[in-house]
Amino acid sequence: MSQATTAVPAAVPTIPVRELAPWALFFALLTAVVLYFVGAEQGAFSVFEGTVVHELVHDARHVLGYPCH
Repeated sequence: MSQATTAVPAAVPTIPVRELAPWALFFALLTAVVLYFVGAEQGAFSVFEGTVVHELVHDARHVLGYPCH
């Protein structure tokens, strides 16, 4: 006689929100800083004087659709 085996469904791993929240906040802030420097730096709310930051992110501004000229 052969024994029938039943498939046991694999347990779905759970993600603890308390451990994920600090990382989500960190990456959200990092994204906001990057978008600021790409999209708004050298404008009315400029942090640095001159055009150094503008020239460093010039192509990214065009790719993301920000007008800069």
